[in-house]
Order: sequence, then structure tokens, then C-alpha cells
Amino acid sequence: MNPHITGKTRLYGLVGDPLTAAKSPQLLNQLFAEQRVDAACVPFWVKAASLSAFVDGARAMSNLSGMLVTMPHKQRMLEYVDELDPTARQIGALNVIRCEADGRWVGAIFDGVGCVLGMHWEGHHPANKSVLLVGAGGAGSAIAFAVASAGASGLTISDADGHRAGDLAASVAAETGCEARSGPPDPQGFDIVINATPLGMKVGDAMPVDPERLSPGAIVVDIINAPEPTPLRRAAHARGCRTQDGGPMHQGQAVYALKFLGFDYLPDGRSAPAHGPR
Repeated sequence: MNPHITGKTRLYGLVGDPLTAAKSPQLLNQLFAEQRVDAACVPFWVKAASLSAFVDGARAMSNLSGMLVTMPHKQRMLEYVDELDPTARQIGALNVIRCEADGRWVGAIFDGVGCVLGMHWEGHHPANKSVLLVGAGGAGSAIAFAVASAGASGLTISDADGHRAGDLAASVAAETGCEARSGPPDPQGFDIVINATPLGMKVGDAMPVDPERLSPGAIVVDIINAPEPTPLRRAAHARGCRTQDGGPMHQGQAVYALKFLGFDYLPDGRSAPAHGPR
């Protein structure tokens, strides 16, 4: 991190609860140091009940240039921004806010395209594959649209809230033409299984799917970004599946989010996205 904080330093934040596994501040601060930008990124640990009060305070900071937004605020933060990028309007959630010089906040979300880019980097292409997505929240919704747009042959969405899963499947099918439906979290027969729920972040969490039902050779993507493999990834590996953690998705969405904030970023050894949001 660049220690030379000045009176002109621009501030960027990561807003969420919890933030114990967050890596965005390290990534952004390293980028600012390498590009000699007078800016700093800090974590803002904000409980759901305090979000409105936090926004009131953040609006008062004239040197706040942007924020990354994570669980559980991706959907509720929509009501606090002035303008939505097409990605956020489509999905109904956001994960990055650009604070304009005139005081407007513009929100967007790149979880979905970031996840697909990370899968491409790892050789796990969703095109022409059957996909089971577990979790229809902010990140899950973004991933659903992105996987469908990337050419998945079929998409089944499962969520504890069956109505939410059904509504998302209908929207994805209508907007992308992909054969999308809601269904149970049964992974049998799917080429790709994606966990977009928080299950696995805490010790004792239930499995998002029954690993004994995974097809050997399937690709299992767990978007949880943790230093150790989640129980799902360990069980899937033992089952003979290829697995991917949340790291590539985190890197992929950072490429898009930082471009949205005005910075060029590409992780070492990674290729630039062929297409996607500006």
C-alpha cells in the first residue's frame, strides 16, 4: 500500500458484512501503487441495519470516488444510487458504484461476466454445457444472465426461495433465449454446477448440493473466495470432478469493475476479455 496519503488522496471503499476474507483492498492498493495514483482503498464493514446511515455519511465525503459492494448489500444498495448501468438494471443488483464529480452515484454489476471470464481462464467454458446454478441472489442473478449469454445449452436455477428462482429463470429465458428453468439443487447429469450461495463460508454449513449426486468429470465452481477449499470443492474433487474456487471470478469481475472506475487492470498471465460490458 502506498503510505503517502495526502489531502488530495481519492478514497475507494469495499462495503459489506462480513469482510474477513475480502481481497479487494489489497488488489486496489497494489494497483494504485503500481500506477502511481493518489488513491487508497479501505474496507467499510457495514451491517445491514446501518446501511442507510452509512450512505448518508458516505454522501458527505467529497473525496469518495467509488465503492465495491458485496454481501449482503448488492440488492438493497440499488435504492441509494442515482443511475444504473444496463447490467444493474437487468439483474436488479449492483457490486460497484462510481461516484461522479457532480455528486451522482452510478451503479453496475460485473459478478456474472467476471465469473464467466474466470471460467474461460481456467478452461471451463460454459458454451454448449448444461448448467445448474444454486443461488438466485445478486451474484447468482448476474451469473445466470452471463452463463446463458455465453451459450449454455440449458440452465437450471435453484434457490431456497422457489419463486425467486422461477422469476429469474423466466427473465433469463426471455432476454437471452437460453432454455432456463427453476428446479431442485440436484446436480446429477449436469456438466457444470455453480454454487452462488454463502453455504460453505461458515463451519457447519449445509452443502449446497449433494456431492454424491455429482457426475464424475463435471465442473464444480464455488464462488466463495477462501484460502482453503470449501467442503463442496473437497467433496467434488474426491468424486472425480474438476473444481474452481472464487479466485478467478474475483479477478475477472475486478477487470470489468476497475475499467468502470477508470483504471486498466489485468492479472498477471491472464488474457483480456474478448467482449463484455464497457
